[in-house]
Amino acid sequence: MNDQYQKGMATRKAVLGDEYVEQSINNATHFTKPLQRLVTEYCWGNVWQREGLEKSERSLINLAMIAVLNRPHELELHLRGALKNGLTPVQIREVLLQVAIYAGVPASIDAFRVATKVLKDAGIDLNDLSEL
Repeated sequence: MNDQYQKGMATRKAVLGDEYVEQSINNATHFTKPLQRLVTEYCWGNVWQREGLEKSERSLINLAMIAVLNRPHELELHLRGALKNGLTPVQIREVLLQVAIYAGVPASIDAFRVATKVLKDAGIDLNDLSEL
């Protein structure tokens, strides 16, 4: 594997978790292996490696785009990654409110539903956040 793939794999694991990434790679078939390589090499090994945005900023952007696209599985995954990248529940809430205004309330409602589950799973008491 090339350097871009290796960097991508390291970043992908740091954000999404070793277990998830290893499962994705190990479960790939001959049909899906090219997609796994593309995502690892170009998404994680190229775009996520660029200067100009912090990983937390990239997470904010991803949350908004994935919420708008109504991709709950990917949203859950990237919400967990966003927490690893240092986003707070308040930042997550604010980006999802932004989605409501610019992309539609139904998309935001579904995204809040997924985010609530992820935050609760992370042990965050959503009724006891002084910053909320």
